[in-house]
Amino acid sequence: MELRTYIVEDNATIRENLIGTLEELASVESMGWSETENDARAWLAAHEGQWELVIIDLFLKQGSGLGVLEACRGRSEDQRVVVLSNYATSDMRKRCAQLGADAVFDKSNEIDALVDYCLQLAAS
Repeated sequence: MELRTYIVEDNATIRENLIGTLEELASVESMGWSETENDARAWLAAHEGQWELVIIDLFLKQGSGLGVLEACRGRSEDQRVVVLSNYATSDMRKRCAQLGADAVFDKSNEIDALVDYCLQLAAS
């Protein structure tokens, strides 16, 4: 089974590489992406219940990934939200968990862990 996934990432190179990697290695089907908090919130509102995973960067062209994370609070139990950021400090991980993140991954050294996470989700 492929995970219907939405990506919130404003860096085009990172976004394209991430989508390619996850589609190839992690049973992910990209449903689309956005570069801003407002666009992500609008997409999530319009596609409620249609996705299984959202991957969010914290720093966006407009707004913040924390605002997107907050917009996911009313999701169903089977929907997962993870943060993928270069700013995955212990304080930020704690803040993301408080806002409902299921996991936080560091872009620089935890991509393999994100792939493993997606594979586990797809298998369950």
